[in-house]
Amino acid sequence: MSTQTPDYQLEMAQRLALPHEVLSDAQLAFTRALRLPTFDFGGETLVKRLSIIARDGTIQKVFYPVFPSDSDASNVVAWLRRNA
Repeated sequence: MSTQTPDYQLEMAQRLALPHEVLSDAQLAFTRALRLPTFDFGGETLVKRLSIIARDGTIQKVFYPVFPSDSDASNVVAWLRRNA
């Protein structure tokens, strides 16, 4: 999910050949409801990099901050294996 528009996300998903859709929170409703960390860049409000694990509509775990950005997938997989 990101705060970019659905049109932007569709172009990005096609360009990157993503195997899934990207959810849009262009109106920032989800971001504000969960008080997610944001920053402003180029006139846009963006969500800082984080990972959320949800199960049955309940947030189980939030990984934040995510740094370096390429390390998060392994952290998430390890958590899921420990908490399956």
